[in-house]
Amino acid sequence: MTQLLLFGAGKSAISLIDYFLKNAAQYQWHLTIADTNKQEVEQKLKTYLHLPLTIVEFSLSNDELKNDLIQQSDFVISMLPAILHGSILKACMQHKKHLATASYVSNEMKSFDNEAKQNQLILLNECGLDPGIDHASAMQIIDQLRNQGAEIHTFKSYCGGLVAPESTLDNPWQYKFSWNPKNVVLAGQSTAQYLNNNELTFIPYNRLFTQIEQITVDSIGIFDGYANRDSMNYKEPYHLNKIKTLLRGTLRPKGYCKAWDIFIKLGLTDDTSIIYNTDKLTYTDLIKAFLPKSGLNVKEYFCTYFASSLTPEMLHMFEYLELFSNKRITLKQGTPAALLQHLLEEKWKLQPGDKDMIVMQHQFGYSLNGVQKQINSSLVIKGDNEIHTAMAKTVGLPLAITIKNFITKQFQLYGVQIPTQQAIYKPLLTELSTHNINFIETHT
Repeated sequence: MTQLLLFGAGKSAISLIDYFLKNAAQYQWHLTIADTNKQEVEQKLKTYLHLPLTIVEFSLSNDELKNDLIQQSDFVISMLPAILHGSILKACMQHKKHLATASYVSNEMKSFDNEAKQNQLILLNECGLDPGIDHASAMQIIDQLRNQGAEIHTFKSYCGGLVAPESTLDNPWQYKFSWNPKNVVLAGQSTAQYLNNNELTFIPYNRLFTQIEQITVDSIGIFDGYANRDSMNYKEPYHLNKIKTLLRGTLRPKGYCKAWDIFIKLGLTDDTSIIYNTDKLTYTDLIKAFLPKSGLNVKEYFCTYFASSLTPEMLHMFEYLELFSNKRITLKQGTPAALLQHLLEEKWKLQPGDKDMIVMQHQFGYSLNGVQKQINSSLVIKGDNEIHTAMAKTVGLPLAITIKNFITKQFQLYGVQIPTQQAIYKPLLTELSTHNINFIETHT
């Protein structure tokens, strides 16, 4: 029996767990889940407890238990926050175990590439949604175009973890959390860089949410798109060495970015300094403390201070968060970002029956036989409910499917891998289509 070990059973793990357990009998798998809250995981998975499943209370500081669990496993999956993968990685290499994550390849992960290859171990990364499905679906089109003799000059790719329109009627931000809230609050804090018509372009954090592009996805609507991290990292993996424009971006609801930029200008997304005794303050006090001193009341001065960018619709968005209503802060201390996150987790929570939504779009500009052409390839997925989300489905399924394909020897690649090779992406996309994860292409 193949022993699968999963660290972390958070928001994005439910579809991965579901896939492993539903296929456990066919492939002779046993799944062990190590999580900080065993009781919560047992409650979430109560309908699965009759299946080959073990749930273990686990803390990353417990090195003895961590090593015992990894030593007894055949394949390790980490769905922990990316910053915590390092400890799991080192133990996997020590005990010569395969490892998979949905996170970006870290420099530490890269440093074990040769050792993993020598030991015929796979270190699978970037195999979730973004990164993950984006790689696989983009490479399929890139390889097809290249085989036709096309020259690709433009590639833009946007993705957003959003909320279905019917589930945002109670929220003027049109946004709720379906994944790690901290990552949303801290998004974009490193300078974005991309290639624009052969010119390297940088956007610092203080301008990131003002330099946006309107992205239209047929049948769904118009979204704000902003540049995400370092797009140049994908020039080589995508074999786009002659590309003139290369940009990877994030999607948010239309109007979201300009409103979020006000939080940035206020300083409320700072995660470096701690404010103490915040349980004695209201959020109105917090806003006041971040504004220059004035004799006006907080709401009046807020409107005056941001008059050049604030619209009535945006003001309604901030009023919805009760920033001017003397709503008390319940945290005793925290960084400005942590205090903001605490408020947003309350106001942007998926309610019973809510459905999240994944939207992705690739834009290819290319020339073939002297003719300029364009392909837009779009994916729209809605979740079933607030637990079985589109985010969980599109993060967990690609990772689970690719692990299965490796275990069953549908491909044999070792070392650090992401789903840009046909041996990985072709069977992955084929099986994803059976789960109604399909891209729709328009050609012009």
